[in-house]
Amino acid sequence: MEHLWITDIFNRVLAGPANALLNALGTPSKDPARPWTDWMVCEIVVALLLIIICATLRPRLSLHNPGKLQHLAEITYDFVHASAEEIVGPNGVRYLPYFGALFLFILAMNLIGLIPGFESPTMHTMVPLGLAVATFVFYHYAGIRQQGFAYIKQFLGPFWWLSWLMLPIEVISQLARPLSLTVRLFANMFAGEQVYLTFVALTKIIIPVIFIGLHFFVGFLQAYIFMLLAMVYVGGAVAKEE
Repeated sequence: MEHLWITDIFNRVLAGPANALLNALGTPSKDPARPWTDWMVCEIVVALLLIIICATLRPRLSLHNPGKLQHLAEITYDFVHASAEEIVGPNGVRYLPYFGALFLFILAMNLIGLIPGFESPTMHTMVPLGLAVATFVFYHYAGIRQQGFAYIKQFLGPFWWLSWLMLPIEVISQLARPLSLTVRLFANMFAGEQVYLTFVALTKIIIPVIFIGLHFFVGFLQAYIFMLLAMVYVGGAVAKEE
């Protein structure tokens, strides 16, 4: 199978460390000469780019003379902050770092496919699944941290004598959430990427700008929906009954 140019570089330079890690995890690569996959490399590239941007922005923050990058960062912060306060409540700001990181990471992964020579990692099931599992663990952790062991009571229903019925229903409902998050993000990004690549291939000279705009909109929308659902789950987990 043909890999991206940057994946070939990773496989030439870093095949040894990747194989060592995979062997240590008990999941050896089927092709030791090419342990790196396109989605792994693109995901790492996105993470490194976000780290570099944040590291570049931090020392340049200015109250009196903000630059364009700072304006963009402030708009993003206000957008995520307002959404968290509206959905989670006054305590939403407590979980703002996770929501913001989740939104920016997914958005960047969705849009990197627009750059020639790269592809969107979110069109591969392992990436949305990893994000969904991380969100699943995070909101349960937030609920236990906020309410202690009383958090378990919400899975038993309003009456103790209904707990035998409500507990299996709640367990199935909770397990369906990461599956829903995974399928929604993967399916939409896979379909959007295929449509975009098809029209780019059909018009090799003139790039179809309208489909680039559509792909950008889908990428932004899916990142926002994923973050929104994470907020809903966290809000439900940390809410206390009056």
